[in-house]
Amino acid sequence: MEEHHVIIIGGGPAGLTAGIYASRAHLKTILLESMIPSGQAYMAEKIENYPGFPDGISGRELIERFTQQASRFGLDIQRFTAVDKVEVTKDTRTVIAGDKKFSAPALIITSGAKYHTLGISGEEEFSGKGISYCATCDGAFFKDQDVTVVGGGDAALEDVLYLSRLTRKVYVIHRRDQLRAQKILQRKALEEPTIEFIWDTVVREITGGDAVKTLLLENGRDSKQKELAVSGVFIAVGQSPNTDFVRDVVELDDKGYIITDQDCATAEAGIFAAGDVRQKGLRQISTAVGDGALAVAAVERYIEGQP
Repeated sequence: MEEHHVIIIGGGPAGLTAGIYASRAHLKTILLESMIPSGQAYMAEKIENYPGFPDGISGRELIERFTQQASRFGLDIQRFTAVDKVEVTKDTRTVIAGDKKFSAPALIITSGAKYHTLGISGEEEFSGKGISYCATCDGAFFKDQDVTVVGGGDAALEDVLYLSRLTRKVYVIHRRDQLRAQKILQRKALEEPTIEFIWDTVVREITGGDAVKTLLLENGRDSKQKELAVSGVFIAVGQSPNTDFVRDVVELDDKGYIITDQDCATAEAGIFAAGDVRQKGLRQISTAVGDGALAVAAVERYIEGQP
């Protein structure tokens, strides 16, 4: 059993920021990461809305810089360590990962969330080359171009309305003949002349050269197919938090996100959550970084208050 002051689960921006702050506070801290690349930020081809990089920076380089900084302050990073479950006693949180066990009085969960994909031909190939799962992250790259949003819920229509202010044309592809989004969002989108809805339709294939050029669409009623030329594809069919391993330990909302207070503390003493894994209004790198710092400040107060 390895003993520490703090265990961090997840190596994205929230986890690495927490690692930097905890290590600088001279807390013996270990970060457990299940895989490389780590998280959604790592996969971003270019990030332009994170402060301090006026010309933008690739997600990979940004995460590598976070990692180098955390390592410089002594953070112990263990790669390829997938967490199976968390056990809680009065004074200790024990993390079990395969045949390894780690214990600490405080645990910060930063395991993030994963976007749902369409699972179609071309999706993986053109991810970051015209395909995006985050309109607020990548919409500016498609200024005055034709794009499409796949989905029909609140998140999809929020993306549609945001993109309509930047792009020339937004096609909304929805597999049903009516939307699931809030009525106010529907009304705004239906009244916007630059937005066009393509109903009862699914995307079968995404093709292009160096970047996305064409979508192959299929109508669900008559199975007829047609091509649609666009520069960008924003996939908004939902996402799921990586919280299965703590489902019975902390309180989750109806979508599986961890419920915390404003200091990132859960209702379970000694367990904190930061970044995309927690219930919040905006999931961005900047908010994840803020969460990571807040969580460690709360951890320090928690540890100091222990007998």
